[in-house]
Amino acid sequence: MPQMAPISWLLLFFIFSFTLILFSIINYFYLTPTPPSSTKLLITQSTLIWKW
Repeated sequence: MPQMAPISWLLLFFIFSFTLILFSIINYFYLTPTPPSSTKLLITQSTLIWKW
């Protein structure tokens, strides 16, 4: 079983690190948030009358 040289391990580390950073940046900037709609939602509050 051949062993890898330390330079190869360093190269692999840089490749995986670069891939992780690039993947994170792409996922962060992939979807743009939609602005909130201008229509107002009607919130109804029901009052409870407690009969003890």
